[in-house]
Amino acid sequence: MTTLVSRLGRASSRPHAITFITGDTAIRVPWAQLHEEARATAAALQARGIAPRDHIALLGPTTRALVTAIQASWLAGATVVVLPLPMRLGSLEEFVHQTRRRIVAADARMVLVDPDLAAFVDPQPGDPPMVRLDELTAGRASAYEEPKINEDDLAVLQFTSGSTADPKGVMLPHRTILANLDGAAASARLDPEDDVLVSWLPLYHDMGLIGTLTLPMITGMELVLAAPQDFLAQPGRWIEWMSTYGGTATAGPNFSYALAARALRRAAPGSLDLSRWRIALNGAEPVNPATVDAFCEAAGPHGFRPGASFCAFGMAELAIAGTFPEPMSGMRIDTVDRASLEQERYAAPVHDRPDDDPTVRRFALLGRPVAGLEVRVCDPDTGRTLGEREVGELEIRGTSVTPGYYKRPDATEAAFRGDWLRTGDLAYLVGGELVLCGRIKDVIIVGGRNVFPEDVERAAEMVEGVRAGNVIAFGVEGHRGKESLIVVAETKADGLSDLRTAVASQVSDAVGLPPEVVVLVAPGTLPKTSSGKLQRSLCKQRYLGEELQLV
Repeated sequence: MTTLVSRLGRASSRPHAITFITGDTAIRVPWAQLHEEARATAAALQARGIAPRDHIALLGPTTRALVTAIQASWLAGATVVVLPLPMRLGSLEEFVHQTRRRIVAADARMVLVDPDLAAFVDPQPGDPPMVRLDELTAGRASAYEEPKINEDDLAVLQFTSGSTADPKGVMLPHRTILANLDGAAASARLDPEDDVLVSWLPLYHDMGLIGTLTLPMITGMELVLAAPQDFLAQPGRWIEWMSTYGGTATAGPNFSYALAARALRRAAPGSLDLSRWRIALNGAEPVNPATVDAFCEAAGPHGFRPGASFCAFGMAELAIAGTFPEPMSGMRIDTVDRASLEQERYAAPVHDRPDDDPTVRRFALLGRPVAGLEVRVCDPDTGRTLGEREVGELEIRGTSVTPGYYKRPDATEAAFRGDWLRTGDLAYLVGGELVLCGRIKDVIIVGGRNVFPEDVERAAEMVEGVRAGNVIAFGVEGHRGKESLIVVAETKADGLSDLRTAVASQVSDAVGLPPEVVVLVAPGTLPKTSSGKLQRSLCKQRYLGEELQLV
């Protein structure tokens, strides 16, 4: 029987370390030392009554104290629940509300909180005890007693990030996480002796917690860990870290590569060395081939190899990794006929039209399932398995699929067709490789066409004055029940009438469908999840309720 506890102990004997970056300060801590500190912290948790299978909620920015507490919680046999941080200062009231909801929904036995955030979650009667991270330093590693747990016990309760419904906790047992990470490591051909993983991803998101923290923590791989705010303040620092520390692997959502490309264009020739980089995982949101192309072009003069582009698919219900491409194969594109895709839900390949032709769509191939997983594409309504290039709902089964949602049998039942997880993603297969088209619930149906909001949003972003990554498109029922296209875009620009006209024209040219309304809003208006994903459904609700802050 294998659990995270046993794997953490083995990894601590390896000679590598985790380097914590905060601003301009870097502190390298050997895994053995972190493990010893975590054992002491686990002893302190045990002294406060924490027992196996208790749930511990953790709230704080990416720090050495938080990472130590995460490992300590596992060493004590507890289930880790990392709580999201606020995306914007203006959303503090909503942050407090959502935090309390998650603490209650998780049945948290204790809340560990960073001292700087303690004031925002002032305990209420009936709340679990709240302990500041700096209050756990009095423990002694020699007092730690390894608990009796098994591989079916929950290691992580990962809450989905939507805010329009009650939070759903994805249950991730030890066996699920280990099966997924071992499969991911094999598919990516990771070498703990040589690879250096660099990450700034938030630890309350599955890609950050499972993919870029737990993986090196259980393998003893070299890890360089920074905080999201350090990346967002200066996106170019991500690439500097890859250069300075000889990074070989990293991961991020599509928008982060767009920001990094912009910073790279300003970097002096020869100032960076990206020659060791071999895995630039792009996931967590739809992969935009144009973004990957732009990043490769900007990073090339610094030794980055295009083959390192690693377009992948993952989700919290799988722990993290779903499908991975062959390492160093680079981004591979499937170009299909737009009309066939939208009207017949068939991805008819196209070979004789230019990439910028509005009659085609370009999709990144996302590789094959990691070890232990199977994928299929089905008709969403009937469950009939579809053939190659037929578009339907992606379904997954295997060793690293969640057993369900915590205390939500209704949501669990809805999420499965037999032992197959229904992802809610529209997809198709080509030679066994996955291609994602979009979310089923977000598709806009107009005149018999299935219009994907990502196409509309990317077109609108091309207009000068529109904030890239801050456009939402959705459909609303209009005259005689016909669905109309609505575009909501953030802007700081003047001349709003001309900007609306430009957006409408650009969208019409790109997708052959003019928006019924173009709504321009102030920066910071569009609703996003804790991981930064656009919330189209919530934006639509606010539009219909006339709650959007117009400029």
